[in-house]
Amino acid sequence: MQPGADPLMPGRIVEWLLKNGRETGSPLVLRLGLAQAASSAALTGDLDRAMAAIAEEEAIADAAGGPPMFYRRLRLAAMRGRHEEASELFEAATATATTMRQVIANVHWASAVLHNGLGEYRQALAAARGADADGDLFIAGFSLPELVEAAVRCGGHATAGTALTSLTERTEAGGIPSGLGIAAYARGLVTGAENDDREAIDHFTDTPVLPYRARARLLCGEWLRRQGRRQDCRPHLRTAHELFSGAGPGAFARRAADGLRATGETARSRTDHARDQLTMQELNIARLVATGATSKEVAVRLFISPRTVDTHLCNIYRKLGINSRRQLRDRADLRAADRPGARGPRSAWPPW
Repeated sequence: MQPGADPLMPGRIVEWLLKNGRETGSPLVLRLGLAQAASSAALTGDLDRAMAAIAEEEAIADAAGGPPMFYRRLRLAAMRGRHEEASELFEAATATATTMRQVIANVHWASAVLHNGLGEYRQALAAARGADADGDLFIAGFSLPELVEAAVRCGGHATAGTALTSLTERTEAGGIPSGLGIAAYARGLVTGAENDDREAIDHFTDTPVLPYRARARLLCGEWLRRQGRRQDCRPHLRTAHELFSGAGPGAFARRAADGLRATGETARSRTDHARDQLTMQELNIARLVATGATSKEVAVRLFISPRTVDTHLCNIYRKLGINSRRQLRDRADLRAADRPGARGPRSAWPPW
């Protein structure tokens, strides 16, 4: 995106794709819109919307007899931070796309995000190097902040410095606030300068990329804690934990909680969210039913039978500890998120 470009334009394109895909019944247009909606939602930290869009895209792909789009599932799995679930998906994607460089690059990047979130920095470093080496310019750009963090944590300062230089060139050319914020917190990792962390936080003010905004807070809080500044670090770690917990990136939320515990403060646990208990398909059905859709309407939307919808509903009730559609409608975590594409997602793609 060039300086001065309309930051909402990609969101309008996604809205157009979804609207026209539904009106014309074109599976290709609708799947493309859903895939882009999932990407935008993941980057803005709306993992509920991302999961619903991915589940609907997979349902359409299955009905059409084609494979689902892997990229968005990889991104979502990495952000949710569930090691076993993500690793199985990464292996499946790699096995089915051994000759597709872009898929492999996406697997490497997603793996780097996953392992950085879990604090497994050696694995994150290897994955980020793989993403950079694959030669995909788009994914290489996203992998650079992961490479910087993993390299710094592993003592690879020369590698981190080289990656930071490349990241800075990209973000300064774009001039997008969120990109400048990412570069600033990556620079803070390399320099250990508090001003870089504070600059990152300032850049992220009013930007839609919640996971990166929370990450800037997390890194600042972790640095302050290592300096022995317990009182100063707590507000940053607390904010990071609240943002991550509300959005869904579980591994990073746990990192923030661990940092708070190290200062003697216990992070407030949130109530169980539906996204943490349901599969993507179940979550999508639960959200549709929560808005008042009948089993028949859900079935038409997802290209499955009403009986299959009812079977899923039984599983949803059991997992959530409820027994009626009315109780689904009463759940704030299902009502708060709109259906995918109900309104144009605010664009965050790419963040630089």
